[in-house]
Amino acid sequence: MRILQTICAVLAALAAPVARADDVADFYRGKQIQLIVGYGPGGGYDLNARTLARHLGNFIPGNPTVVVQNMPGAGSLRAANHVQQVAARDGTVIAALDRAAPLFAVLGGNPVIRFSASEMNWLGTLSSYASDAFILWVRKDAAAKSIEDVLRPGGPEIKVGGAAAGSTDDSTVVLLRDVLGMRLHLISGYSDGNTISLALERGEVEGRTAGVSALATTRPDWLKPDSLVRPMLQMGRATRLPAYADVPLAREFARDARARSIIEAAELPYQLARPYLMTPGVPPERAAALRKAFMDATNAPALKEEAARTGMELSPVDGVEVGRLVAQMGKAPPEALDYLRKLLVAP
Repeated sequence: MRILQTICAVLAALAAPVARADDVADFYRGKQIQLIVGYGPGGGYDLNARTLARHLGNFIPGNPTVVVQNMPGAGSLRAANHVQQVAARDGTVIAALDRAAPLFAVLGGNPVIRFSASEMNWLGTLSSYASDAFILWVRKDAAAKSIEDVLRPGGPEIKVGGAAAGSTDDSTVVLLRDVLGMRLHLISGYSDGNTISLALERGEVEGRTAGVSALATTRPDWLKPDSLVRPMLQMGRATRLPAYADVPLAREFARDARARSIIEAAELPYQLARPYLMTPGVPPERAAALRKAFMDATNAPALKEEAARTGMELSPVDGVEVGRLVAQMGKAPPEALDYLRKLLVAP
């Protein structure tokens, strides 16, 4: 009798994961998953999300349709608030945020943010910046021809386009201006990276910050030697990107150890350069299925081929590691975090 009971218990334990997988498939079959993008259409975050959407449903049990919805505002913080506070908590809503959103959540003090870093339920990131860099691109006809020009007291100033407080575009310009003393004039209020690029092409601004991979998908002509712009400074890396070995890193111009620690703390978000999250409270079996589907999709030949064809930087990291990286942001030197809080969050 005991032997029979033991056999039944073992069989039940083996059947449980199958039953849970069937439950997940039953839930998602015939449904839509809403993928909210915190910026407008046509920019790097949007194009990356639409690439992921074309593949992700194939790897989720039940094969739901993934539909992209743009929700621009406050450097993607509007989308983050929606996902954390309003959206359904059943695993049918995910979102693509600005890489700076987790850091702003860690810093706190911003009345726009209505979520905490500990509430963020990470799906993963498409990029860890393994082969990318965030670069300040400047029109070749701008008065400033080099980083030394912009650092020189009384030297020429660069008008740089931005989106909104909370975006990487704006926070990077503020950081470079305040910590390194670069003569940058931030012109904010553009809806997304695509409109900033249009403003630069029209001559409304002279510069913008953008990743190499983002331009490869949105403005590939800018990466050619005879293009409208030149790369002036790179961020988001501990070493120079080999393809831009002659373009200096921001941290190389840090005037002291304090300035360097501030820059390094501000660069932590680049390790999760294209972050995705779910709503809080998603049932564990669905959350696990979504995280697995994210990694399976990003490692699948079809998505890799599309990424290679479009210039999309693909170096995925799973949601558990993204959560660890966000926790690491909170462990940066307190002085650096205090400085960033005052610099980037204070009105």
